Amino acid sequence: MAGMEARAHTLLDFAWKHGIRYFDTARSYGRGEQFLGSWLRQRKVPTTEATIGSKWGYTYTAGWSVTAEHHEIKEHSLPVLRRQIEESRTHLGPYLHIYHIHSATLESGVLDNRPVLEELSRLRAEAGWLIGLSLSGTGQPATLEKALGIEIDGRPLFASVQATWNILEPSCGALLAEAAAQGWGVLVKEVVANGRLTPKNPDQPTVLTDLAADLGVSIDAIATAAALSQPWAAVVLSGAATISQLASNLTGLGLRNHPRITALHLELAEPPAQYWQKRSELQWN
Repeated sequence: MAGMEARAHTLLDFAWKHGIRYFDTARSYGRGEQFLGSWLRQRKVPTTEATIGSKWGYTYTAGWSVTAEHHEIKEHSLPVLRRQIEESRTHLGPYLHIYHIHSATLESGVLDNRPVLEELSRLRAEAGWLIGLSLSGTGQPATLEKALGIEIDGRPLFASVQATWNILEPSCGALLAEAAAQGWGVLVKEVVANGRLTPKNPDQPTVLTDLAADLGVSIDAIATAAALSQPWAAVVLSGAATISQLASNLTGLGLRNHPRITALHLELAEPPAQYWQKRSELQWN
């Protein structure tokens, strides 16, 4: 475990050196909160110089085995929220700034669970955290539309959203723009489509392979740049597991607003149902 932590710290050092100041984790990301918290404390990062977000609602159950029957268990209940609040505080302490509902959906009922919403409101007042939600699946737009209208004591509850947006699945874009217009922080996740928009996937549209060759960059850099080009995107999450992956993603910064990239999603978008079906068939890693 010490080796895994050291590797995580090395990657975080590289990210910090290259100007990354938002770091995202979750209760169900193995020891993600623990490793991030230890790095922040060991490097003596001032709490005002980095923004840390985490998520609650899933419990990690894989025990470090990629072949586990269940990698995580989803439960958006009040007892789970209260337990995971304390776990997140233990690992991240004063560094935690944003607490998201992990993969909120209409089907889970969490946005209609008044005790949970009131507890999140209390947490916001007590800890000073921003409250947000992350989204997934074909229901992203409908879930976000509902969340935009939720108020507690006459005040909007949510101030942050993490959503999947990439050049293959841009269906939530209009509502993400609306969230940004209402003052929410918009964080884009899965910009490389869980590996589909990286060199590891040989099945790429010709327009992408040709563009990557013309610009002398990797396909993941183009995918990152496409997300960075969206005017409503405040943060684009990398998800890199190695320094080489992160370095490749970061080359997308220089391609932000490139005229051949900004509208790729209009050309390459898949029907949402098709995209999410393909995603469900990807191998867990």
